[in-house]
Amino acid sequence: MRRSMLIGFALLALTGSVAAHPYEAPPLPETLADAGDGTQLLTAEAADTGSTTGTLSWWSLRAGTWVKSGSAPARFGANGLAEGRQRKQGTDTTPTGLYELPYAFGTDAAPAGTRYPYRRVDDRSWWCEDNDSTSYNRWVEPLPADCRAAEAEHLARYRTQYARAMVIGFNYADPARGRGAGIFLHVNGRGATAGCVSVPAAAMDRILAWADPARRPHIAIGTRWGPTALTRY
Repeated sequence: MRRSMLIGFALLALTGSVAAHPYEAPPLPETLADAGDGTQLLTAEAADTGSTTGTLSWWSLRAGTWVKSGSAPARFGANGLAEGRQRKQGTDTTPTGLYELPYAFGTDAAPAGTRYPYRRVDDRSWWCEDNDSTSYNRWVEPLPADCRAAEAEHLARYRTQYARAMVIGFNYADPARGRGAGIFLHVNGRGATAGCVSVPAAAMDRILAWADPARRPHIAIGTRWGPTALTRY
């Protein structure tokens, strides 16, 4: 696919303007996405908005063509997917849309070859999800006084899932209270997620070795329906 064709998914994902399927997430079409200003892209694809499983693929733009670098089975929220701008916190849904990947983190050290900014989790590391906190949807060390522990994730507690992970920039740049916090790409747990995207541990390591911050990777989350579905090629 040519760079000039990479238009459409981001607009559909961010505007939600899919008239034929008003309650469905936008598909991941043949044109992939405009990928922001990046030349690396992950696509997290579910069969439909009720799906809790699907496929994560990672792509690199080479000489104007998107080339698949790898893929792995993926898991989504226990209640499927929800349009990113309309998602509500606590619904166990994975938000659809096109998002930046600000940085990586983990309870384990970064795998060999990792170039991405990587933050190591320790016992002081929390992710604040308290809607009343000034630190809403942010990593904090230690937990600040205005962020209740009951409304935050103690990252070290999730040693398996957060062995290695990447922050998905959903509701991140200018957080809207009540929309959701702590959406990550991480290692599989026992089943569906609370809204994140998860993959096997070996796949997470491959993604971190592949991701190049200079190429500004993004992640596109969506569904498979439609005549230009990603699975056509």
